[in-house]
Amino acid sequence: MEVVDAWERYAQGRTPRRDANASGAKTWLNWTQYADHGPDESILGELQDRTVLELGCGTGCNLAHLSTLGAECIGVDIAPSQREKAVARWGHLPGLTFHTAEVTDHLCRTDGPLDVVLSVFGPVWFADPEQLLPLIRKRLSPGGVLAFSHKPPSAGSEPVGTLREARAVTRWDYTPEEWSALLTSSGYSNSKAEIIPPPKGQEVGTLLVRAYT
Repeated sequence: MEVVDAWERYAQGRTPRRDANASGAKTWLNWTQYADHGPDESILGELQDRTVLELGCGTGCNLAHLSTLGAECIGVDIAPSQREKAVARWGHLPGLTFHTAEVTDHLCRTDGPLDVVLSVFGPVWFADPEQLLPLIRKRLSPGGVLAFSHKPPSAGSEPVGTLREARAVTRWDYTPEEWSALLTSSGYSNSKAEIIPPPKGQEVGTLLVRAYT
């Protein structure tokens, strides 16, 4: 499948996450494209005993951190090699499972309520939101939260739906206002979309979105 091949090529070119962050922590969550920058998991609310699904979990580093905080964590990624890496590094942690699947297929073929769904530069950026957002909303429990991040659109960005990555991967570049409108039309409430300023010396911030059931 062309899309899977494209993400496998991307995964092979990624540098493994370092063993500790700047503060010496062995696990941590990072929403932005910059190391040790931006908010942490506190924006998700209480995590103890909550069921968390990460879409596009990659090698599982962000999700592994949430499992150490008492969450029951499920990771899904389309690239088979990512699951292998995730299990090799984090398979010893309790309450943490990884799956290889396309995210809309996974949401349709599984059941059970979810308390938190997150995506860090993942499928919420690369899947048709008019299909994906309602699927997530259907699975979220009352009071549940969807949170995701990606680069904000910039002047000269290619149109929404432009194919890239060997003409296999589509990216939806929406502004904070456009995401808020899409979330409202999909049944979410109290959405908040903001752009996190970049660290000193960088020019591109990070778009961070949260919405609730």
